[in-house]
Amino acid sequence: MTTLAGFGIEQQSLAIRCAGAILHYLKETRPNALNLLVGLSTYSTSEFMSLDSATRKNLELTETIRGGAMKGSLLGILDKTVTPMGARLLRSWVSQPLLNPNEINARLDAVAALHGDGVLRAEIRAALKPLGDLERLVNRVLAHTAVPRDLGGIRYALAALPKLKELIGNKGNEGKGVSFISLVSLDSQIDPSPDILRLIQESLADDDLPSNFDHPGIIRSGWSAELDGVMSASKGAREWIAGLEKVERERTGLKTLKVGYNKVFGYYIEISKAAAEGAPENYIRKQTLVNAERFITPELKEYETLVLNAEERILEIEERLFKEVCAQIIAQSNRLLITARALARLDALASLAETASREKYVRPNITGDLRLEIREGRHPVVEKFLESGQRFVPNDVIFEEDESVRIITGPNMSGKSTACRMVAMIVLMAQIGSFVPAESATIGIVDRIFTRIGAQDEIHAGQSTFMVEMIETANILHHATNRSLLVLDEIGRGTSTYDGLSLAWAIVEYVHNHPRLRAKTLFATHYHELTELANLLPNVRNYNIAVTEDAAAGTVVFLHRIVPGGADRSYGIHVAQMAGLPKTVINRAQEILATLEASSGDVVKTEPSTANQIALFPETNPLLDELKSLDVSSMTPLEALNKLFEWQKRFG
Repeated sequence: MTTLAGFGIEQQSLAIRCAGAILHYLKETRPNALNLLVGLSTYSTSEFMSLDSATRKNLELTETIRGGAMKGSLLGILDKTVTPMGARLLRSWVSQPLLNPNEINARLDAVAALHGDGVLRAEIRAALKPLGDLERLVNRVLAHTAVPRDLGGIRYALAALPKLKELIGNKGNEGKGVSFISLVSLDSQIDPSPDILRLIQESLADDDLPSNFDHPGIIRSGWSAELDGVMSASKGAREWIAGLEKVERERTGLKTLKVGYNKVFGYYIEISKAAAEGAPENYIRKQTLVNAERFITPELKEYETLVLNAEERILEIEERLFKEVCAQIIAQSNRLLITARALARLDALASLAETASREKYVRPNITGDLRLEIREGRHPVVEKFLESGQRFVPNDVIFEEDESVRIITGPNMSGKSTACRMVAMIVLMAQIGSFVPAESATIGIVDRIFTRIGAQDEIHAGQSTFMVEMIETANILHHATNRSLLVLDEIGRGTSTYDGLSLAWAIVEYVHNHPRLRAKTLFATHYHELTELANLLPNVRNYNIAVTEDAAAGTVVFLHRIVPGGADRSYGIHVAQMAGLPKTVINRAQEILATLEASSGDVVKTEPSTANQIALFPETNPLLDELKSLDVSSMTPLEALNKLFEWQKRFG
């Protein structure tokens, strides 16, 4: 090859250099891996939604934050695949949501076809399950690391493909509509490769093939005249040795005589100690045991050499023939890889359809505008892990045309974070081509999802919790666009109240006013002061999580419903009570809260608790008053010490 024009990258000099560096590295370190490279294609981040590490972690796309397990993640809910190659592909889909509406709808069409025909879906999944990991098996052949069992797996998979093609083809020919076009296109990519199947069937034995070349019997009889000749000679020698025991017993009259074999001494004739004196003269003593003697004969040694040399020769020939078969498969490997990828895609689509059927998901409507309308939306993970008898409360999230920022207030534990993440999850699921947990959903393409939910210290990098929070927020403000979706939860809580409130207020203003931004934003907060922004900024709306309170019992019930308007209380003390804080702490906190609320920010007096305690915020302080009146610059050191001694006696 003298040009890269055929790959369409001749103008991408930096990409060519990177590819060249990778090829050089592989050549120096893993030359066999070069056989896995069958082409060159470009990858553009503009094809997929870019998800930063914070968003992947916060939404728990492929693993949970605690424990790092797949169970409890979005992938854990969606993954109903039956093959390893399908599981790998679905994982990549979850990590790379699409941006092209046509590609998204093509996936949704295929999922819809399988979702609408439960019998076909079950039959396809049953036909896929025995196929194993065809993609990995072919790659092992390409990398020259395949063992006989790998070709056995390829043989089994190819033999099962005609049934799968028949299933898809029959349904496609029935004229089921547009939704089946994607499945029919997959059918055209699945090649049973009868020539490769015939090659493996004719060259390899029918038995379960081993994972190494330690024992003969891999190559089928009749495939190689050379191997058959060696096998025939070896068979004659083995038969002679197998009949030697009977012949020698009759010839010598020694009933205890037997012929055996071990790896140290080879073949031998064993006679009991008592009968050893009657051994024939042509027997050569080889080994003495406690109760027996072992002998060989020149003739036995000759046949032993023939058998052992033949076995070594057979293994050598079989390994060479196996490599020749692999070389023929490598020449046709591209067909197998295309088939494997089509099978993986079919498995991933069937998995999404199976999940949609089990969990009662619906097909989203994908548009090219900026709409975001979710009716009766549910969080796909949370609803699966509710305790028995509990029901997930669905919510509507419908952004009006002139709405960009939602300030969501409400108590702890009421579901603010869950509702915000639910929206992000549904948007992401829609753009990977999955049905979504809702009554209906209309989603304009989102270019990026950003989340700022919780934070942890990064001590190794010298960054505090608040620093991490601000870095993540800065990244969002620098890279979000008007097509992005922002989920901001408790911005500013890592610092003092006024600092945090000021930052949160300024961030909402920036998102609302910046011409590049104006992204759809869900801003969950306990700063009730932020609800005032809805009166100042035209595209800001207030929502809160509904709560009902039983004043007599002193309890609250979280309804988990998002309703218009702002909340005026956080019910943090109630949540602390639910968490099991001591009753004394709860009672005292309620006293202090009542005093603070009554003061409305003015100078406050509080009644002391049963324990001796000074006022939390005393109205006047004689010590401070006197301190302010002192002329410190004119006092001598002795006068200052005397004053301190006086204060200690008066106020100590």
